[in-house]
Amino acid sequence: MSRKKWMRFSALILGASLVLSACGGGSSNANNAANAPTSGGNTAPSQQEDKQPVSFTIGYATGDPATKKAIADTIQRFTEKNSHITIKDYSETSSASYLDWLKTKDAVGEFPDLVEMRDTEVFADAGKIVELPSDLIELFNDPPKVEGKVWNAPMQVNSPQGIIYSKKAYEAAGVTELPTTYDEFLEIQEKLKASGISPLVVGGKDIFHMGFWVNKFLVDQVYADDPDWNSKRTAQEVSFTDANVVQAMTDYKELFQNYVDKGWLSTGDNQTASFLVTEKAAQLFSGTWMFTQIAEADPNFEFGFYAIPDREGKLNVIGLPSPAGWSISTEASKDAGKQEAIKEFIRFFFEPENYSLYLASINAIPSTKEAVTYESSEQMQVVLELMADPNVNKSLAINNWWGENQIPPQFRNWYYKLLQELVVTDGDVLDYMKQADTEYDNQVKVNAM
Repeated sequence: MSRKKWMRFSALILGASLVLSACGGGSSNANNAANAPTSGGNTAPSQQEDKQPVSFTIGYATGDPATKKAIADTIQRFTEKNSHITIKDYSETSSASYLDWLKTKDAVGEFPDLVEMRDTEVFADAGKIVELPSDLIELFNDPPKVEGKVWNAPMQVNSPQGIIYSKKAYEAAGVTELPTTYDEFLEIQEKLKASGISPLVVGGKDIFHMGFWVNKFLVDQVYADDPDWNSKRTAQEVSFTDANVVQAMTDYKELFQNYVDKGWLSTGDNQTASFLVTEKAAQLFSGTWMFTQIAEADPNFEFGFYAIPDREGKLNVIGLPSPAGWSISTEASKDAGKQEAIKEFIRFFFEPENYSLYLASINAIPSTKEAVTYESSEQMQVVLELMADPNVNKSLAINNWWGENQIPPQFRNWYYKLLQELVVTDGDVLDYMKQADTEYDNQVKVNAM
């Protein structure tokens, strides 16, 4: 579908999300959750006993502790109210990428019955997942389609990433105003560095974390101007050696070499919050899911959030919808009892009183037609304003595009690792981008076989 249509969709989804209420800072909670009835929650014990026992497996990404806990808590609440349904959680912390983890599960015959799907096109083409049932599709506002079909129950709307900063560190460094251009952002980094604190913490031990900064520069200098760049790269009409990509990766390299904490390659994503609250670093570039983690690490820690402008002062952020969310496996769909149990769980997940708890845990924007409310923090209000502002350009990360703009599924992690090496070895950006072109073309050929 066209980018303009997705922009209209973003505006529609904001109509529901902007019902979130401000609470002037602090961590989010779900005290204002709607009092809708819970699926299975009012079923009398005798009715529960009459139902045939059924079980299904579930799998989801566990890289972010807050999201992992939010999903695990939902599973627990569901099984407590639906005693005839057993859910076996396959999810586990792994050093492998989520895509590789799913492929490994599939190889050993453990592909989850209900799976958080991020690489939808890959698994749809492989026949591993089925279309989302129509009675579930109606829960959402025009969910993204792949090959004209809806495969996912979107767990939330993609929301902007940005700088999470210590207000104390900014004050100590004499930073009194937020940047209006990227060059002003770099001036802030110099002030922080001069004050004796590491300006930025990066969880480079986890490869997915690398994507936050990499995509910041790609969105600014590539996708903001050409959202169809990926399809052109596949057709060899553009190159990683083009001036805009080289500049983006030069900015990335210089930022890491000059302002990122030196231990970034051995720092895990789950350690980044502690770096902020213990004053080992002044800033973290990440997403809304970190707000609650930081507040829980130190309830008295004062922090702010903003999107980094580009050199011209424009704001370009992650914010378009993409086909991702809960998907039902093809094998599970062949078992009527199992599929109905999965559908019950999905309905339960998105009911306002449950969904609001999930959203509040990770400060996410709802994807459902039905309005969902929770108390939002000062930082989350900035995110909502960015999403609602028509002057803020919304885009996607390199691996979140689909259709003709889908990249080879293994390329993302390969590219992120290449860029880690670029920084560590102080490599030549143009030479490394030539390697990227070669690898990209090779993976396109392999996927076409």
